[in-house]
Amino acid sequence: MAETAEAPGLTHHYETVNGIRMHWAEQGRGPLVLLLHGFPEFWYSWRHQLPALAAAGFRAVAPDQRGYNLTEKPAGIGAYASEYLVEDVADLIRKLGEEQAVIVGHDWGGGVAWLFAMRHPELTRRLAVLNCPHPAAMQHALRRNPRQMLRSWYMLYFQIPKLPELGFRAGNYRSIERALRGWARPGTFSDDEIRAYKEAAAQPGALTAAINWYRAAAREFRRERPMPLIETPTLLIWATNDRALGVELTHGMERWVGDLRIRYIPRTSHWVQQEQPGLVNRYLREFLSDVRIAPPSG
Repeated sequence: MAETAEAPGLTHHYETVNGIRMHWAEQGRGPLVLLLHGFPEFWYSWRHQLPALAAAGFRAVAPDQRGYNLTEKPAGIGAYASEYLVEDVADLIRKLGEEQAVIVGHDWGGGVAWLFAMRHPELTRRLAVLNCPHPAAMQHALRRNPRQMLRSWYMLYFQIPKLPELGFRAGNYRSIERALRGWARPGTFSDDEIRAYKEAAAQPGALTAAINWYRAAAREFRRERPMPLIETPTLLIWATNDRALGVELTHGMERWVGDLRIRYIPRTSHWVQQEQPGLVNRYLREFLSDVRIAPPSG
């Protein structure tokens, strides 16, 4: 069940990307939209968006990011530094035979999306981020906002060697089910969907790889890096009942994003694209309504 349910028109692919064997799911034809998942998820988090974007005339691609599910899991914390996560996306665009992509990211995938738009504006056609603040806003909050510091306690916990992995495995990955079902409104996740998440986390090495994203980020947090203004048209979708990320993280984001629009979704949890797929799909389609295949050069 590692690839999970087969929907009409959905295909699975494996190829070496930036030196690792990567798996992705793909549906549709047209301008490329890359969908980047968060923690503790995998490509399946976009199961509602893949067919909707395909029906709207896009080539929707949802990879298992580095270390997750069926994608290779290189050893060591350093293998999950942001430079590798960003270049995975850049090389995937090239391997797909495209020159640009719409980048959509949720949670950690949103973090990669922000950095990608800063480091590769030439490859970023549009940017859409779901419940992930701009890195500068997050750094500021983790240093000066006591409420957000408390919400982010788990980031410190994840720095402990081995213990977080043991905690996630306990009780047949009970904590994963608790995080998904405990935060979202009832009925968001079926038993089969919860089983798919548990099976993805149970892939050999997957838990350590996923938690190594946090460990690598903690190392980078100590270093100040320039954050150029993002000039790519950007959509931020924010569910306001996120237990981990306060809505105040969205305030003042215009300092770092030149062309920004924000859509708030009330009474919705962190798992916004799964809890409110109809609204998220609608906002994405509206945002991308004028994106068309570029005419051939010459």
